[in-house]
Amino acid sequence: MRHGMSNREIARRREVSVDAVKFHVANALMKLGLDRRAELRTWRGVPADSALRGQGGAEMVQLGAIGQIARPVTDIEQAVDFYGGVLGLLHLYTFGDLAFFDCGGTRLFLSANEGPADPSVLYFRVDDIQAAYDELQARGVEFEQAPHLIHKHDNGVEEWMAFFPDPDGHLLAIMAQTEP
Repeated sequence: MRHGMSNREIARRREVSVDAVKFHVANALMKLGLDRRAELRTWRGVPADSALRGQGGAEMVQLGAIGQIARPVTDIEQAVDFYGGVLGLLHLYTFGDLAFFDCGGTRLFLSANEGPADPSVLYFRVDDIQAAYDELQARGVEFEQAPHLIHKHDNGVEEWMAFFPDPDGHLLAIMAQTEP
């Protein structure tokens, strides 16, 4: 729900009824003390077993190097062949229609996209994503949602991100990797 999926989409992905989704959403809202579903997008929930639990308290947030650039492609297999085979970039991993490469310490994120391409997303590395989120909000940045877990690697390393627009509406993000 933090990613904005509808009840129908959640029901389809989970193979349950829409009524089941509505029941569980209402139950979650009640337990969290939230009034509306939209509040879930900014809820700062961090799983109890997350490496991110307990971080916080940095004084002045400093955006780090660009950690990732997202690029839409029309054919993920063709793109993997091109970026890995032709350009020689180190292929990190592939998940379905998503592929990741290393570009000298900056991650290239390719995603299959049939429609018109949006501008690339710039992801800034930060040491403490919760503190960076708080500081940037205090400076007037309007995030689309609170930092949330994107992926947990087999070795336990977690990828956390939070997205926000620049003045022209182009998507930016802060990102952090936390070790177990």
